[in-house]
Amino acid sequence: MDGNRRYARAQRMETIEGHHHGFEALATTLEILYKIGVKVVTVYAFSIENFNRPKYEVDGLMELAKVKLEQLGRHGDVFDRYGAKVCVLGPRNLLRPDVLEVVERTVAMTKDNKMTVLNICFPYTSREEITTAVRSTVQEYLSPPQKSTMFSPSRISQKVLSKHLDSRDVSLPTIRDASPAPSAHSDIDDTASTATTLPPDSPPAVNVRGNNRLPNPETITEDTINSHTYTRENPPLDIFIRTSGVKRLSDFMLWQCHRDTYMAFLSCYWPEFGMGQLLPVILEWQWMQKQKARDERPITVNRPASGRIAT
Repeated sequence: MDGNRRYARAQRMETIEGHHHGFEALATTLEILYKIGVKVVTVYAFSIENFNRPKYEVDGLMELAKVKLEQLGRHGDVFDRYGAKVCVLGPRNLLRPDVLEVVERTVAMTKDNKMTVLNICFPYTSREEITTAVRSTVQEYLSPPQKSTMFSPSRISQKVLSKHLDSRDVSLPTIRDASPAPSAHSDIDDTASTATTLPPDSPPAVNVRGNNRLPNPETITEDTINSHTYTRENPPLDIFIRTSGVKRLSDFMLWQCHRDTYMAFLSCYWPEFGMGQLLPVILEWQWMQKQKARDERPITVNRPASGRIAT
C-alpha cells in the first residue's frame, strides 16, 4: 500500500488524509478479492523503519490504525460475510500499549474465522521476520531434550510390555528416548533398551554435555525456517502488487516471494487503486497460470495411419 503521502501532496491535502484515503482503498480491494475467491491477503501497513519518520506523523499513523481497527471490530461485516481471520504480523512489543490493546482485541474477535485471512504487517520488515525465524530455529535446536524419569512414558511402556511378554523370545520395539542411559548404580531395572536409534541414512546427532543429543544442523531445511515465519500457515505467494511506480520489494515478503510469484508494479498511488487496476493484474496472472499448465503438460506422440508423426 504505497503512495499515500505522495497522493496527499498531489491532492494538496494533509498527509494523514492521504492515509485515510488509503484505508478506504483497502476496504474496497478486500471486498473485491474476497468476492473473486482469494483466500489470503497480506498488506504492508507499517514498516519498522517508519518509526524514524517525524513523531507527529508516526503518532498520526498509530491513531489512524487504532481508529480503523476499532471500526473493523464494530462494523466488521466484511469479515463476517467472508469469514476473514485477522492476523497482525510483526513484533507487537514495538506498538504503543493503547494500539496493542486494539490489535489484540481485533485478532481475538476473528480468531475462529476459517474461510479467509487478512494479514496486516504492522510493524514489519522482512529482515526482522527472517532474523526472528532463524533465531527461533536455533533456539529449538539448542534446547536440551527433556530428561526422562522413572515415570516417563517410554519407561512405563517398556515396563508394561516386559511384564506381559517373554523378553527372551520376543524382541521388544525400541522406544525413542533421548535421555541419558541409566548408570550402573541406578535402582531402576531397565529390562528393555531405551537407547535412541536412527535410520542408517540419518545424519549423526551432535553430542553435547555427556549423552544429551541435539539434532544435527545439517537437518535444517528451507521448510524448517519457513515453519518459524509469520506466514507459516499460509499458501505460497501468488501475486505481489506494489503501487506508486516503485519497482522494488522494499523489505516486504522477501522470504515468501519465489520464482512463480507474479510481480505487478503499478504507477498509480495506493489511494487510487481499485477495480480498474486490480482486474488486469488478476487476468494476467490467470493467463500465466494457463501458459504454465500448458508448458508442463506432457507431449503425446501418435502415429497416424499415413505414417506421419503429429505432435
